[in-house]
Amino acid sequence: MHKDIKEILYTEEEIKAKCDELAQEIDRDYAGQEILLVGLLKGSVPFMAELAKHLKSDVKFDFMSVSSYSGVESKTLVVRQDIKEDIRGKNVLIVEDILDTGKTLYNVKEMLEKRHAKSVKIVTLLDKEEGRVFDMKADYSGFKIPNAFVVGYGLDFNERYRQLPYIGILKEDCYKK
Repeated sequence: MHKDIKEILYTEEEIKAKCDELAQEIDRDYAGQEILLVGLLKGSVPFMAELAKHLKSDVKFDFMSVSSYSGVESKTLVVRQDIKEDIRGKNVLIVEDILDTGKTLYNVKEMLEKRHAKSVKIVTLLDKEEGRVFDMKADYSGFKIPNAFVVGYGLDFNERYRQLPYIGILKEDCYKK
């Protein structure tokens, strides 16, 4: 365990098992239809890669890099990198590492729906319901987590800890300096 981690919430094995479970649910819902996985950079990359390995459906990958203006209740989205794919008439599955306030996902989903996709759904590895500000719910959700600062498996603090093969709670003294 990394010296800055207080506690491991989910091991690599537990994450892989959860990805398999989510993939089975997604495959049932899309039954032979193609899915465009849209990963939100950078945090979703490890989760998206693992999830895709378990999917039986035909998938394509695309990525977005987005951020919201400061202010918790802001609905303004800044798109740093947009998807390349024309999504008109396609099944889009937004892949996110964590659903927290819901601000980013609310805005991304709304933006993609305006592009006339056949469907726009959300899959998240982690769901932190206590942090929710926007009325958002993932269509597919991995683990419910407590209101703690978590890192690993794509999640970071100041671009650090993304490479950890597990999800852990970061020690307070690492982010409250």
